[in-house]
Amino acid sequence: MAKLSELRALLATAHKAAPASGKAAPSATARKLVRHRPADVDIDLAQAFADVEPLRSPNRAPVARARPASLPAKRLADEAEALAMSKHGVEPSPANWDVGQELEAEQTFLRKGLAGDVLTRLRRGHWSVQGELDLHRLNRDEARDALADFINDARNYGWRCVRVVHGKGLSSPNREPVLKAKVRRWLTQRDEVLAYCEAPRHAGGAGAVLVLLKAPRA
Repeated sequence: MAKLSELRALLATAHKAAPASGKAAPSATARKLVRHRPADVDIDLAQAFADVEPLRSPNRAPVARARPASLPAKRLADEAEALAMSKHGVEPSPANWDVGQELEAEQTFLRKGLAGDVLTRLRRGHWSVQGELDLHRLNRDEARDALADFINDARNYGWRCVRVVHGKGLSSPNREPVLKAKVRRWLTQRDEVLAYCEAPRHAGGAGAVLVLLKAPRA
């Protein structure tokens, strides 16, 4: 380890070598860079380009776009829909029928020899509806022909359950369902028809009937 006297001698020698200003002398490279440094010039870009006009594309049309709303409209709508569904359910129960519907004549039909629970299963959606026929705006003869063709096509396709919409007769004279009783009577005359029942409220109610057909031939 150096002695204290030697450190003092080194410190005195350094003071003597330093310039009077107390700053270290710049190196030769630094002095060369200082000599070649350009002068600082402030340029006003706005003034320099004052007479310059930006190019405009003739093929672009200005489109005004409205700023999007800050409220999450979609999320609010989804929440409102979810709240409504939680109160009333997605759809009425398949067993839910119109008031007084059970008192109407020809409400259901069941071919002899079939179990009584067939109508219950048909009403509750045990067989999915595979086809539908809408008889609105058809007269009696047109509706009968359309129903016959529809039943034949359903048998050819191998369908087991179909829905026939005959309407509630709200637009008929005296608001009487003209086709309702006729369609159900025609269905009982078809050997392919095993059973039918009025559709649940969410599937047409008193204005439609669910029809169960025989299974396709093997």
